[in-house]
Amino acid sequence: MPGIWETHMTFSQRSRTLFKTLAVMLALALPTALVISSADARVGGGMSSGSRGSRTYSAPPSTTTAPGSTSQFNRTYTQPGAGMNSAAAAPARGGLFGRAGGFMGGLAAGFLGAGLLGMLFGGGLFGGLGGLSSILGLIIQIVLVVVVVRLAMSWWQRRHTQQAAYANADAGSGPGPQTNYRSGLGGGGLGGGLGGFGFGANNAPLEIKPDDYEAFERLLGDVQTAWSNEDVAKLHTLATPEMVSYFEQDLDQNRARNVVNKVTNVKLLQGDLAEAWREGETEYATVALRFALTDKTLDRNSGAVVAGSEQPGEATEIWTFARRPGSGWELSAIQQTN
Repeated sequence: MPGIWETHMTFSQRSRTLFKTLAVMLALALPTALVISSADARVGGGMSSGSRGSRTYSAPPSTTTAPGSTSQFNRTYTQPGAGMNSAAAAPARGGLFGRAGGFMGGLAAGFLGAGLLGMLFGGGLFGGLGGLSSILGLIIQIVLVVVVVRLAMSWWQRRHTQQAAYANADAGSGPGPQTNYRSGLGGGGLGGGLGGFGFGANNAPLEIKPDDYEAFERLLGDVQTAWSNEDVAKLHTLATPEMVSYFEQDLDQNRARNVVNKVTNVKLLQGDLAEAWREGETEYATVALRFALTDKTLDRNSGAVVAGSEQPGEATEIWTFARRPGSGWELSAIQQTN
């Protein structure tokens, strides 16, 4: 019966094609997952966490140290509300990739609708597939379409959120980043003891002095050391309760995996002030930091390196510090750069 053999061969060929597609997808996803797990080991987990007061949902101005954009917060206690940039806080809707419709929403719906109709009438998503092969093919194609659409929507929303935040900062948040008096590589200049910080022209609503820059650089090293030692009591003296809660979550995850992250040889290479302001009795300063570090994750039992490297690397992050009357600066937020 040639018809049966032909059908069986066609099904086998399509099944092999689907399995090859799945293998390629897994091969591409696995290295990405490994890179993410290795890069996210240092303090803060490679995420954007914390709060910047009423500017939590506004992007900090770009600086010489961090000329690109800044990631929105993945973890924050601050909720969007009055006094914040409502345009930046609310997710973008409509437009080309809007969730409530728009071009990409309609296109995705069209793809899915066409696929379902194709299955009902025997044509498959793009025609021709049948049985189990058709179902698996439809699922894979739906997943791919959803992933592409979500990535496009995320990029579009982030772009418009940052534009709105910058517009808000230009309109009512002072003159933005302070100009550097020096390039900020190593010591030298203005006493030479402040490592990589470039001093600003102090045009921001809150004046940041040399002693403040010294405190920022010192906190950069002290926080990394306390994190590596898993010293939560010390972290409470260096960061806000919100940030310490995130550090504790990350440390608990490391213990569950039976690993410990060690960050050593931290040295500030370059830094400058993005903005500084006062809200009531609380003062805030957001600075861009480019620093060298050795970041490695060790097995708690054997001490073997399971992620990271013994080789020094570099990182650029946006740190926000807060200070209240009668107390020193505390780490209030860490944001990643794009």
